[in-house]
Amino acid sequence: VSWPESSVTASCWGNHQDSGDRVAIKSCRLELSVKNKDRWCHEIDIMKKLNHPNVVRACEVPEEMNFLVNDVPLLAMEYCSGGDLRKLLNKPENCCGLKESQILSLLSDIGSGIQYLHENRIIHRDLKPENIVLQDEGGKIVHKIIDLGYAKDLDQGSLCTSFVGTLQYLAPELFENKSYSVTVDYWSFGTMVFECIAGFRPFLHNLQPFAWHEKIKKKDPKHIFASEEMNGEVRFSTHLPQPHSLCSLIVEPMENWLQLMLNWDPQQRGGGSDPETSRPRCFLIMDHILNLKIVHILNMTSAKIVSFLLHPEESLHSLQNRIEFETGISTGNQELLLETGICLDPRKPASQCVIDGVVRRNLFISSMFSENLKS
Repeated sequence: VSWPESSVTASCWGNHQDSGDRVAIKSCRLELSVKNKDRWCHEIDIMKKLNHPNVVRACEVPEEMNFLVNDVPLLAMEYCSGGDLRKLLNKPENCCGLKESQILSLLSDIGSGIQYLHENRIIHRDLKPENIVLQDEGGKIVHKIIDLGYAKDLDQGSLCTSFVGTLQYLAPELFENKSYSVTVDYWSFGTMVFECIAGFRPFLHNLQPFAWHEKIKKKDPKHIFASEEMNGEVRFSTHLPQPHSLCSLIVEPMENWLQLMLNWDPQQRGGGSDPETSRPRCFLIMDHILNLKIVHILNMTSAKIVSFLLHPEESLHSLQNRIEFETGISTGNQELLLETGICLDPRKPASQCVIDGVVRRNLFISSMFSENLKS
């Protein structure tokens, strides 16, 4: 369920007179029912009270446009020029999933936005690639959650029963008209991340939801992928399908995270709360993945990429010893270069290879001497 495309338009309104920022205007083209008018106004009310870098910010409607359209007010939001996540996924080069750095950036941004909404007692209920927009902020792509038209304020009750959201990303308990809680957003988020990794949704992605629901409902809690064989038999897996761009060091913790997010049982989904931090376990695992210090190194001699998980406070010499073991290039013959061509500083720890945040640094390694010179 979603707003009919013919009834909603979002358009750029140039620069806001007061702030100079570009804003997007969302308006209704058609008459809405009383229920949908209430939904529209509810979305505006929710957005005006939220303030988070990964949730699209509501703005004041420009004075010259501060009027009703089809008996409802306009919604002004910060303008995000990068389009939505669906547009990115539909690019031919992303048919087998996004790059590792893009996946981790999405995991960080949307995970942070969801936690913020839940901490403010709001369930989004319609998370999907079309509701994630991209914004270029100082050369860094930031993902933002939009469209809170289906968002539910938990102050109205911790469990909800209304059937809302887009079917392909809808948590299974909604199909059964059961009460639900914040864990419906976990299912949608996990489905999106899986799609960003593999290029398609996790469970029988060629079938409509009502068709795959019965086939998947008895899956093992750790199953994160299901495909249909030629004979109609469903094959389940606890592992991510190949190909994908994730390095081997990230695959296992990512699969563990997806097993929590795609658990059919809403009570078990997310892994429950950690007794020490009271945070859902799924977000603790997410933080662990994002805090892994991994460096990817292109061996210029073999044209192969090798990846290393850096130990806390590991020295550059220690990393070079590991590189020697992996590549056969002795530490004395190694030349480690950043993407910019700058050599690493031997006096600094190996962590100089990793950019702060979720971006992994790519290095280039080559032998300082050719095999002929060494012989």
